[in-house]
Amino acid sequence: MATYQRAVWVDAPFDAVWEFYSSTGGLEALTPEWMNLRVEGVKGPNGDPNPDVLETGTQIRLSLRPFGVGPRQRWISTIVRREEENGSAMFEDEMSDGPFPKWTHTHQFYAGDGKTLVRDKVTYQFPALGETGSPLAKVGFEPMFRYRHEKTKELLE
Repeated sequence: MATYQRAVWVDAPFDAVWEFYSSTGGLEALTPEWMNLRVEGVKGPNGDPNPDVLETGTQIRLSLRPFGVGPRQRWISTIVRREEENGSAMFEDEMSDGPFPKWTHTHQFYAGDGKTLVRDKVTYQFPALGETGSPLAKVGFEPMFRYRHEKTKELLE
């Protein structure tokens, strides 16, 4: 599988950044408008609708319509892992239904001198083209994750 990674230091306390990323509100705030995101439903690990925190087992149903072109693309992600320990934290979501045959997004956070390092790592398989299509995906990933990181700094610093 192909991998995309990007990281940024945010001049904000670890706890504030971790809390922000741990909710669907963070997801909505960090998705560029041109993606036309709709969170269509969130179900907690016990089946509770709209949990406050994205815990392991939480399922997120959303749809996207990049640039307003074509039909809406459905996407279902499940939080498969979540850990927090002594100034570091992470959660990982896997797409169970959507436009990529395989997609795992690892969100990592590290505290350092009152700042927080935010690191995104996505392992994926590009539709139809597999590994040979990964450069095409990276062209789309870079502006989206650059936006996410700039928006994180704007909202939390």
